[in-house]
Formats: sequence, structure tokens, C-alpha cells
Amino acid sequence: MTIKEFAYSAQQHLHISTGFSFKRAHIYELLAASFGFNSYAALSAKVVFTVRRQVAKYSSKHNSAIRQRCVELGYLPATADVASSELPAFVAERQIDVVRLPDLVAGLRGESSLLEGDEGDQLDDDREEMLVRTWSDTHDEEFSPMLMDGLETAASKGIELAHYALALIHAPDEYDHNKEVGSSYWYSQAQQGRVLTGVNKEWADAYAQQLAEAEKYARHLKEAARLGNKHALLDLAERFGDPSFFEKTHGSIADDPVKVAKIAERLGRKEDVRRWLAIAAEAGDTDSMRRLIEEFDQEDIQLCWTWVYFARLVDTDLTQDECYAIHEDGSPYDDDVGGPAYVDSRDGVKLAPLSAEQDATARLAALDLFEKIQRTGEVRQLP
Repeated sequence: MTIKEFAYSAQQHLHISTGFSFKRAHIYELLAASFGFNSYAALSAKVVFTVRRQVAKYSSKHNSAIRQRCVELGYLPATADVASSELPAFVAERQIDVVRLPDLVAGLRGESSLLEGDEGDQLDDDREEMLVRTWSDTHDEEFSPMLMDGLETAASKGIELAHYALALIHAPDEYDHNKEVGSSYWYSQAQQGRVLTGVNKEWADAYAQQLAEAEKYARHLKEAARLGNKHALLDLAERFGDPSFFEKTHGSIADDPVKVAKIAERLGRKEDVRRWLAIAAEAGDTDSMRRLIEEFDQEDIQLCWTWVYFARLVDTDLTQDECYAIHEDGSPYDDDVGGPAYVDSRDGVKLAPLSAEQDATARLAALDLFEKIQRTGEVRQLP
């Protein structure tokens, strides 16, 4: 069921219940009121409809909102009274709910999302408590027609989060993206006009579906990136090697500068590697400080000492040798994974001494960096 089909059903139900005809546009406005929004335009910009087997507890305050909206739209108070009780029951019976676009995206990314209040339009506390959980915890009918219809509609209006959600839904399996589904051979045979049957047709159809999903993924990801979604820009650079990410964004909106530096390195963009490592280092990431000293800033000894002094202020001495546990594949040892542990080590950085004046300047610069992260919060924990 799409939202248009549901709105039509709701329109017919209210007509039978009240004896009055409701305009279809008014049904959408009443649906918005039933979920705590002042208008359908406001609802459409922030949430999409979906179907759940277990919906959040409905707040009675929305009955009053429906009644008030009915009166505002020109219906008689008696009609508004009936509609305000009938519509919520109809919505609950059809198991209709809404999910906020930021929470949907967070869930699709495997993250949790903390809800922030919206000016003028508020979901009730019980619904907020439900929606704050990740999408994987709450959805019952995965990617229902109503959800997909809502996302496509929102995307057509240029809402970046809708495009990004659709990209994530259509994304290939990141752990198996080289695996071919179906058969490219039988697909090409079908494209050439050969009539296929049985298993051969199934293979060709499966491959065609894979191509369609890949096309949707790329199209929505590129559009989300064009609209400025930072995660889409990052995914576009990582998946397709698109360097436009580096021209369209800057450090103040990057969630993971270390990851961006790795992408820049893979694309051979040395200047961007250095820039994003510096952003990570200034946020307190000592591994990035080490890389800057060893790979990029060797000619500027005073700057290298600035990184050393800054690292000490965040409780890491880069001049000391280190020993640490790793897994057999060289990755950092994880107690949750377990298994045999191996010992690896790395030497501390070695730097030529500074003059007294340069040393004082380096220490002051490090202190400035430290005070900056103290003003903006604790040292950033980067991957």
C-alpha cells in the first residue's frame, strides 16, 4: 500500500463515518496532525510513512490537533469531533507509523540517532522513544511500498536525506560487492533478442535486477552528494573514486577526517592526505600527528615538535618506543574477538633539537591547539 492508496482509504472511511465528503488534500493535512505536525508540508520534509506490526503508543493530544485542523479547514465542529476519533483508530488499525529521515539514515548506516526537538512540530515522547532506536531494531515490514513511495516522493522534492536513504537501500553488499548475481551471459543473450525460459531466464532477470539496483544506488548517491550530504560525498569518493568530495567539503563538516585521508591516499591526492591528517591531528588524533611528522612535515622541524608537544598534552609521548598487541592479520588486538595475540612495536619519532626560541614557539603553538579542543569539547575519538 502506498500513501496515496492509504489516503484514499482514509478519505472513504471518514466520509462513511461523518456523512461528509473530505477533500483528498485535507486528508493529508489531517494525517499530518495525527502525527503531531502542523502541516503535511512540514511532515513531508522530516518523516516518511511506513508500516509496523507494533506502532508507538498514540497520544490523545493529537485528537485535539486533528479536531482543530478540521475546523481550520472549514468543517463543522460536529464533523471534526467524529474525524478526530475515527482517523487515529483507522491509522492504528492499518499499522501506519512514521520514521524520521535522520533516524532512518542512521539505522541504515548501522548507527544510533539522538532525536532533537523540531520547532513547531513535535512527535510525542512515546513515539520519540521508539524512533530513537535504530531502524534495524524497529522495522517489521522491511522497505514497505509505503516507505519506498514516501522516500521517492521526498527525493523528487530535492530532500537530500531521502536520496541518501534510497542510495543506502539500493547499495550493493559492501562485503561482497564483487559478487555477480545472476548471469551476465544470459542477460546479454536476452538483450540480443533471444527468448529465454526456465533457469536461464531466472539468471538473466537476476542480473538485470542487479544492474537496476546498482543504477539506483549510483543515481541517488550522486544526487545526495550534489545536494551537499556529507556522508554521500564521502561514500561517492570511496566507492567511485570521485574526487569532487575534496572540492565540495572542508574540515568543519567532516565526521571522519582519518577516513577521508585514506580515500585521498588511494586516489593519489597527496595534498589532500596531508590536509585531512592535519584536521584529524588538530582534533587530537595522535596517529595522524605521527604520520605528519614522519611523512609530510619533516622539513619543518618546529612544526614537528609542535605535534610532539601537542601529543604529550593529550597523554601520548610520540618520542617513546611502543609495544602493542595485534591479531595474526596485523590488526589491533580486540578482546571481544579473542584468539592468539602477537606483539608488534614501533620506534618513537626522532627529531633534531630546536633553538630555545623555536622550542618556546612550538610549545605555545601546541598549547593553543590543546586549549582549542578543550573549548570545543574533549579530545575527539577517531577511528
